[in-house]
Amino acid sequence: MQTAVKSQPRQPLLSRLWASLLQHKWMYVLALPGVLYFILFKFVPFWGLLIAFKEYNPYKGLWGSPWIGFTNFTELFASQIFYDMLRNTFAINIFGIIFMFPVPIILAIMLNEVRHEVFKRINQSIVYLPHFLSWVVVASMTFFMLSTDVGIVNKIISGMGFETVSFLSNSNYFWGLITLQSMWKEVGWGTIIFLAAIAGVDPGQYEAAVMDGASRMKQIWHITIPAIRPTIIILLILRLGHMADVGFEQVLLMNNPLVTSVSQVFDTYAYTIGILGGKISVGVTVGMFKGVVGLILVLLSNYTVKKLGQEGIY
Repeated sequence: MQTAVKSQPRQPLLSRLWASLLQHKWMYVLALPGVLYFILFKFVPFWGLLIAFKEYNPYKGLWGSPWIGFTNFTELFASQIFYDMLRNTFAINIFGIIFMFPVPIILAIMLNEVRHEVFKRINQSIVYLPHFLSWVVVASMTFFMLSTDVGIVNKIISGMGFETVSFLSNSNYFWGLITLQSMWKEVGWGTIIFLAAIAGVDPGQYEAAVMDGASRMKQIWHITIPAIRPTIIILLILRLGHMADVGFEQVLLMNNPLVTSVSQVFDTYAYTIGILGGKISVGVTVGMFKGVVGLILVLLSNYTVKKLGQEGIY
């Protein structure tokens, strides 16, 4: 004779949530600062996007300013400077992806191959150091190195009997100069994530490769690079999502009237028009356009990566 087993009554949803919260309370406390950061600085400012659809007047406030629909967007897209900014922004970012993105990967692999721990740590500290310098310092160092009158490089060039080169005022050099500055400042810091990914590789794979007679280059090609490929893909997708962003401080400090045609980007335009010019609605419109472009690029790149058989970010 079978006896019926009475099922235990399920606890209410709120009780279960509260019990889970108490059980993992320290994890939630640990995550609280990050959650508050995103709420205060990422979600709360969303209401400000309404300014892009208004003729905003600070004296009338957000709700007192009249609605103008998509007028700010149509005027932005119709202006010639929009296409110049689009070209400059994407060109600088494409230079960064082609020339800068692979360098932290190569540098991380090279640092990982160093066997002398003291020498390795010294080199890591040296390549990390530029990240902590402000762009004001980096721009000042660039001026000291490349200016026509006091620049060390031009003094060497003139000392060799050649004519000085206008590195800072020639528009042909601006995109490359911005890329080289970013590489010098950020490449070392970018190796941290790749070194962490390499550290997670099973040492047994290298031991087995050594027993099979594989050289160091073959171990890197067949073990290290495949192991960090998911990290490379995720960072590349996130990098593509910032294609409409260019370092505002860097471009602003390196800008001058002779290179404006290649240096005007969305960030500097929003600052010039929105803050200095008082057209806050136009500045918000530019920022909203950048956000939409970034979202589209992230979705497209993630979709493409998954179609190619790799893991995306979601």
